[in-house]
Amino acid sequence: MEADGQQTVPDILWRFARLLGTDVKERRLEIPEKFGTGYCEGYVFNDQIRMLILHYELREDLIIENPGINTAARTILFKFQNVFTEAGTASIENTYRAAPSVLIATSSMNTDAVIPVHTNTAVINIEVDANYLNGLLGSSERSPVLQSLLQNAQPLLFEQLLNPSLQKIVDEIVTGSVDETFKLFYRKIKAEELICQLLIALKKRDEKHLYPVNIHDVQTIYKVREQMLEHLETPPVIDALAIRANMSPTKLKRLFKQIFGNSIFSYYQEFRMKEAAVLLKEGRLSVSDVGARLGFTNLSHFSKVFREHIGMKPKQYSQR
Repeated sequence: MEADGQQTVPDILWRFARLLGTDVKERRLEIPEKFGTGYCEGYVFNDQIRMLILHYELREDLIIENPGINTAARTILFKFQNVFTEAGTASIENTYRAAPSVLIATSSMNTDAVIPVHTNTAVINIEVDANYLNGLLGSSERSPVLQSLLQNAQPLLFEQLLNPSLQKIVDEIVTGSVDETFKLFYRKIKAEELICQLLIALKKRDEKHLYPVNIHDVQTIYKVREQMLEHLETPPVIDALAIRANMSPTKLKRLFKQIFGNSIFSYYQEFRMKEAAVLLKEGRLSVSDVGARLGFTNLSHFSKVFREHIGMKPKQYSQR
């Protein structure tokens, strides 16, 4: 097996290649046709930061022992989802499912156990040593969220939606054409730029106290989010959601805001307007029909809320 750049390729990529009877060339593994489609790329930038780009669909599940499992104890995971901008992947009824986001987890939180894994894999994982990040950042004026994450001492999970500027960096990582001489250097710069911007976003969160989370509670919060966003025409009722979740309303609101960085209603309203924008852009429904479909009985109120979130009135948006 060819071993070009082996010291800069994660061991798990080599194990995956051996399992599939193929090779890793220029840090990239192409999935053989008999096993499925797609590719994996892996980069070990140094002892403190590494990245895997996983974009494939296998015909059947495979089990690979992760040789880096012992190093995970000191790392923070940044797991980017829905970031591969491909035509036809968005769904009008499920706008939230296609929203680009990143899970940020301390080493004691297994995100694969928290979020269902589908048959196809399309994620970018960046693992960063917590001590490395602590050494890069100043010690003053750290927010409780940032401080708790970097301490990496308790199970925490945050999800951050990606704005267009962050998505642009991801696109540059995935599709940027760079001479092989500079590829490792280029990917490292882009990975660190992403992490820096995400830490800046986390620092702005106003949580004063962070609560350790367990897998069961996080799974419950994600189910609540899914139920809520599958019925965008109906504003959430906290007490009803809490009963379904078998949580107190206080705990439900606290954990939801801690994980997603927004209150339940504000989060719901944001995705409600994203859905409105998708429907208006399609052009099959009038502004009043879109408002009615999303549960608004007052057209002027719909227009006001839409403008607050999207930056222009629905009519203007539909005519762009």
